[in-house]
Amino acid sequence: MSVSDPNQGGAAGWQNPEDSAIEALLRQARTVAVVGLSPKEERPSHGVARYLQEHGYRIVPVNPGHSAILGETCYPSLEEIPGDLQIDVVDVFRRPEEVPGVVEQLLRRGGVRALWLQLGVVAPEAARRAREAGLFVVMDRCMKIEHERLLGA
Repeated sequence: MSVSDPNQGGAAGWQNPEDSAIEALLRQARTVAVVGLSPKEERPSHGVARYLQEHGYRIVPVNPGHSAILGETCYPSLEEIPGDLQIDVVDVFRRPEEVPGVVEQLLRRGGVRALWLQLGVVAPEAARRAREAGLFVVMDRCMKIEHERLLGA
């Protein structure tokens, strides 16, 4: 993997979408379910979700241990988010071994456009499963960093 190539994910043979496609996703998406969102301000998930809120995205926290985070109702799983709430992107802050279960949940839920695996979350088989099911997939990249880089925010 070349550090200078931002399209490479953290797994051999994995290629993230081109910047133009990621930029289009970031411009079109409105609602982001954040799996593993922490209420602790010092945690990366909290900082990224707060940044996304500040830039016009609706955040849907997914964490079974809390009822609300960042002023939004928190759900124990993706499947428990009401079906009439459109989720554009599922942003994952979980250990790589937990990602296959997250992918299965979002595929059962349906209606999700994209799976985003945060920086350090490398789960190539789960990412391929999501891509084969028709989802737009970004792996081992930070949504906040990419938003800043591509949209200049």
